[in-house]
Amino acid sequence: MMEHSELVRRQRAWFESGLTRPLAFRRERLQALRAALDRFEPDLLRALADDLRKSAELAQVTELGWVRSDIDYTLRHLDGWARPRRVPVPWFCWPGRARVIPEPYGVVLILGPWNYPVQLLLSPLVAALAGGNCAVLKPSELAPATARVLAELISRTFALEHVACVQGDRTVAEALLEERFDKIFFTGSAHVGRKILAAAAKHLTPVTLELGGKSPAIVCADAPVEVAARRIAWGKFLNAGQTCLAPDFVWAERGIFERLIEGLRVSLRQFYGPDPKQSPDYGRIIHRGHWERLSGYLTQGRVVHGGQTDPTDLYIAPTLLTDVPLDAPAMQEEIFGPILPVLPFDSLGEVLAELRRRPAPLAVYLFTRDRALQERVLNETRSGGVCFNDTLLQAVPKELPFGGVGESGFGRYHGRAGFDCFTRPRSVLERSLRWDLPFRYPPVRFSGAWLRRALGFLLRV
Repeated sequence: MMEHSELVRRQRAWFESGLTRPLAFRRERLQALRAALDRFEPDLLRALADDLRKSAELAQVTELGWVRSDIDYTLRHLDGWARPRRVPVPWFCWPGRARVIPEPYGVVLILGPWNYPVQLLLSPLVAALAGGNCAVLKPSELAPATARVLAELISRTFALEHVACVQGDRTVAEALLEERFDKIFFTGSAHVGRKILAAAAKHLTPVTLELGGKSPAIVCADAPVEVAARRIAWGKFLNAGQTCLAPDFVWAERGIFERLIEGLRVSLRQFYGPDPKQSPDYGRIIHRGHWERLSGYLTQGRVVHGGQTDPTDLYIAPTLLTDVPLDAPAMQEEIFGPILPVLPFDSLGEVLAELRRRPAPLAVYLFTRDRALQERVLNETRSGGVCFNDTLLQAVPKELPFGGVGESGFGRYHGRAGFDCFTRPRSVLERSLRWDLPFRYPPVRFSGAWLRRALGFLLRV
């Protein structure tokens, strides 16, 4: 691979040549990416199994199938998204017309995470290609098998000057951030997100940060306990809990607290059997350091289900914790693993007050039939998104913008929001030369009172 500065220079020259701008070119490249996914599917499935013990079925749903769906949806809507949008002009600008043109940023950097290493690298790429950009991709070195396959897929599908995949560790990412990009897209932790933002500030580069946080699930007494337990267990323990949107802890109204615990136990046994270690549907922790960090949480409460670990296999059983103090690390730090603290509550007001004291999470999950309670939670909390009576599914509809707020990130993508993320609106006003109002030029011929009244009329759209 060439030097990073030379790679960025060549991509910038490619972009400035105008090759990426025609919609026909963008469509052809998106179709080429989709074909490459089909061609490399066996290699990607093996790599995901090697890195995360991810089953082929789970990989299809959450990785390859997700990206294919993004491509198909984008191809159906690209013409409409890219079309200039006419806007009205005030009388003062007549005769004239105005429009907003979505223009590509140029050369973008996409930094992917390890937990969904295909989806969270290639889905932003789909949006970047749709927007007419060139892109440098940096997959996570913590999923090395997947990173190698992705690098080969990209090199065989795209000209280096259009899309390049750079492998390496943290030092490679730091070196890339020294270069001047036109947009940076990062998915990962808030800790690293701060470093990305600081590096981007040197070049005043716009950034989208997709982070995480401690997303709560709140279960009220009127919710069907078995359904709530099943949906929370699914959302939490998918991918061995290594999902940014996963509920990180649960508050259950005291009257149903024990029933919810039992419902979670039943759901976990139904999902993964009596020994989840043998289940083909249950993954592993990404590396030893993450395993050790997660194992430390097991002593911070009372284990009421699971708790078994195996460092040689990077295994932690799906675990339920109770009696966890609010100031314990398990209740202050994002767990990002298969450990779920469950706490009782008596007053929803106390729960909402505690949430307001915490950094805004990526999601808030509320289980209740009561529409008034739903509105109360919407009005009294801050989060990137909200899902009532389920988990994770707010990320599925393509036209729901996805992203965080504050500590959980900023910027949005998915569907149209992804196209908007990788384009900038360029405002264009065109005026006729046939008519020129003389009173706009000095010297001023009118009183201030008359001008105030006139401008109110002339600037009206």
